Amino acid sequence: MLRTASTSSAFAQGAAGQIEIQIDLPAEVRGIALVCHPHPLFGGTNTNKVATTLARAFRELGYAALRPNFRGVGKSEGWHDRGEGETDDMLAVLDWARAYWGEGLPVVLGGFSFGAYVLARLAVRLAAADSPPRHLVLVGMATGMTRGIGGGSARRYGTPAVPENVSALVIHGETDETVPLSNVLAWARSQKLPLIVVPGADHFFHGNLGHIRNWVSRNVAPAGMDAAE
Repeated sequence: MLRTASTSSAFAQGAAGQIEIQIDLPAEVRGIALVCHPHPLFGGTNTNKVATTLARAFRELGYAALRPNFRGVGKSEGWHDRGEGETDDMLAVLDWARAYWGEGLPVVLGGFSFGAYVLARLAVRLAAADSPPRHLVLVGMATGMTRGIGGGSARRYGTPAVPENVSALVIHGETDETVPLSNVLAWARSQKLPLIVVPGADHFFHGNLGHIRNWVSRNVAPAGMDAAE
């Protein structure tokens, strides 16, 4: 059940069980933002600093910013499914949010690392269903062969291209030690997709979180405003 405070808790039902959600609420909800955290097997949760930075930036723009925990994290049920089940779960969370606040509200997606990979997949699914998100924000996105965090094993991600009818903001750290900048450049090159590189920033954007917030504020349309304005 939602509270009237600026940060609330809720649960949505996914295929593997309940999904725990933290929600950062603006004074007036004029849009919905779905924010996804980094890899759950390497300590990623919805309290991650990059995820909370994205959520607060969206909240300031009038979006109810939902930060779900992926399967097996916190009070979310189920087991890690390498992005497949997680994509299904995020669609379930979005459906829950639309039922709660209204089908007609604009939707933005913002993810970090593994969370960005999941939301890139979700954007493709939404676009195919003729309900594309207004904006897609991908920070430190997992793509290509990545290095394991904290000594974990390396993993390969086949991240899909951004749908043509979706506005994308891609932000990456110059010295990212987990997802090399060259991976994201290779992914963006064939799409001719612009990429913002933060000089000196590592994978977790230590000391650079303000840059993420600023870029979102400058490039994502406020929830009450038409994206073309």
